[in-house]
Amino acid sequence: MSGEQPEAGHGPYVGRRAFVHLGLAALVALPLAARAHHTAEHDGGPETAAPQPGSGDVHILAFGDSLTAGFGLPRRQGFAPQLEAYLRRQGVRAFVTNGGVSGDTAAQGRQRLDFTLGGMAQKPQLAIIALGANDMLRGLDPAQTKADLDAILTELKRRDIRVLLSGMIASPNLGEDYAARFNAIYPDLAARHHAVLHPFFLDGVAGDRTLNQPDGLHPTFAGIRKMVVGIAPKVMEALPR
Repeated sequence: MSGEQPEAGHGPYVGRRAFVHLGLAALVALPLAARAHHTAEHDGGPETAAPQPGSGDVHILAFGDSLTAGFGLPRRQGFAPQLEAYLRRQGVRAFVTNGGVSGDTAAQGRQRLDFTLGGMAQKPQLAIIALGANDMLRGLDPAQTKADLDAILTELKRRDIRVLLSGMIASPNLGEDYAARFNAIYPDLAARHHAVLHPFFLDGVAGDRTLNQPDGLHPTFAGIRKMVVGIAPKVMEALPR
C-alpha cells in the first residue's frame, strides 16, 4: 500500500466513495499475496474438527475471498462467526460455514465450488456469494468475472440452494468503461437468477481507517461487525420461509 490514506468522510455512502478512490496499484499487491496464507493461519492456530449444523439450524455458506475468510483476524472474529452470532441474537438458529479463501477471484471460486459443497455434511439452505473484488483489483475482464459468477449461481440453483449475491464496485482508476461494465455485473446476475442482492459488501467500511486493519483493505473486528449489520436484512430476506 502507499502511505496515503483515504479520508473517512461522512454519510451513508462514505465507504463506497473512499473505497473507489484508493490507488489501483497499491490495492493489487495484498490480495495477490493473500492467497498464499491459508485462512487457518489467521484464525489463531491449526484447523480442528469443524462443528456441524444441527437438525434445527439454518445452514448458511459464506462463499468468498479474504473478506469472507476473516483475513488477519482471530477465528471467532471473522465474517462467518459474527454473522452467525448476530442472527442467533435475532432469534434465527443459524449455522454459518466459512467458505472464504483469501485472494480468490471469481474463477477460483468457481473451480472450488463443487469441492466445497461436496465436503459438507449438510447442504446449505442459503449461499452468500461475495466474490469479484480481486478480479477488479487485478483489472480482469468484467465479462469473464460475470461468466464465472453466473456459473456459480447456476450451479447453486441446480442444487436448490438459495443465493444472496453481495456486490463490489470498481475503482475509477480502471476507467469509466471498466467501472460501468464491472458494476453492472451484480444487479444483472441477481435479476437473471432471481437472487437477493446486497449492492456493496464493504458499504460504510471501506476507506474508514477506524474500521480497517493497517493494510487499509481488510476490516477489523468492528469493521466486520458493521458489514454484518449491513448485510443482515438481506440475509433475513433471502432465508427460506
